[in-house]
Amino acid sequence: MASVERTAYPRFKRTISFRELHEAFTPGTAEVAWARGKARSPEHLLALVVMLKSYQKLGYFPDLGEVPELVVGHVRGLLEQDESVSPRHDSVRTAARQRDFIRERLGVVYDIEKARGRRGDSGGRADPGQSG
Repeated sequence: MASVERTAYPRFKRTISFRELHEAFTPGTAEVAWARGKARSPEHLLALVVMLKSYQKLGYFPDLGEVPELVVGHVRGLLEQDESVSPRHDSVRTAARQRDFIRERLGVVYDIEKARGRRGDSGGRADPGQSG
């Protein structure tokens, strides 16, 4: 059986090497400047950068609680934040807005209908509720 890190649904590794931590989770200067322009508090800034780097690594947005403390601590240190700052979203709306910011920055198009496996049109079939 393949390890969880090698499945179709990537997850954070149990142990993250120093090299991977720096290659995958170190934000660039432009990324930090962008995030500072979007976030309204130190907690939101940390959450935004952690989510950006996590999305770039995993290809999806994990819950903030799933992100290893090693990653959070690494990003927190690079942002020069106090250890008391934790990544958080004050509301579902804030989390959704941050995901939208990240998708926009990365050029990712989010199509909820397509993601759920539905078609926006009837796919050539008549809607059962329509009379012909």
